[in-house]
Amino acid sequence: MTLADPVTLAIPAFVLLVLAEMIVARIKDRGRYEPRDTLTSLALGLGSTIAGVLSAGAVFALAMWVWQFRLFEIGYGWYWFVLAFVIDDFAYYLFHRSAHRVRWFWASHVIHHSSQHYNLSTALRQTWTGFFSLAFLFRLPLFLIGFPPAMVFFVAGLNLVYQFWIHTEVIGRMPRWFEAVMNTPSHHRVHHATNPRYLDRNYAGVFIVWDRWLGTFEPERDDDKPRYGIVKDLGSFNILWAATHEWIGIARDVWHAPGWKARVAYMIRPPGWSHDGSRDTSEIIKARWQASQERGQEWKKPISSSSDADPAGAPSRAA
Repeated sequence: MTLADPVTLAIPAFVLLVLAEMIVARIKDRGRYEPRDTLTSLALGLGSTIAGVLSAGAVFALAMWVWQFRLFEIGYGWYWFVLAFVIDDFAYYLFHRSAHRVRWFWASHVIHHSSQHYNLSTALRQTWTGFFSLAFLFRLPLFLIGFPPAMVFFVAGLNLVYQFWIHTEVIGRMPRWFEAVMNTPSHHRVHHATNPRYLDRNYAGVFIVWDRWLGTFEPERDDDKPRYGIVKDLGSFNILWAATHEWIGIARDVWHAPGWKARVAYMIRPPGWSHDGSRDTSEIIKARWQASQERGQEWKKPISSSSDADPAGAPSRAA
């Protein structure tokens, strides 16, 4: 069975909504959009689309190969689409959490967090190296269960389309019942923030219930306005650097690491980990922040956190 790609169908709506938000921002808050940042996001989105097309055949072939070992025969009834959507969203939660806790996955995902602005164009800032980082592995269990690959890719596309609208500051809070169940702009602003309180929180794609259930939920607070980007910002609008800087950082760390144990750790430990403790992981940043709160001291943003890959001295976010 052939199903349309929801993301491709939604592209005209994406463009119109970005333009509409730009108009609103021009009237209410011109700082919400920065032309070079927006162009960088659009260029990264285009590159991600091209990378996706180039790797689609290999991913689909792998999905079909895994599907032949399925446990159950699942058809195309609407209820199977609903179940697949829910399970796929949980798989996305697991992937997303790993993408912030395992540096290998973070090297691809960091692109999406590299903007210091939070608007609808940020949603289009996507990875070029998702296939290389093996992000597709998190969906393989759905094929083993028996969900047809075409169905899984369709609901995954719906998930991505849903996540577009939550990348905005134009919308404040949704109704309480909606905020309790669904991922919203408020919840996702927390996820993109570098404030210590918000690091490693709100990994949900569509349903925020996963975060509430697994202890990774943090509500947005009016007295702690989100600050966006990565802990040490890129300091550049170079799209090639934005797409590859963390991979370069991993390569340098592995090359200079003292032994194989440290080399492997630089790939699989959390961003910010170092063999000599000279950098800060998100846990360290949050612990220091919490200690400063208890002492009543003002929090100072750390100077660095992850790799020293950037020649301008701009390492990646430690969460």
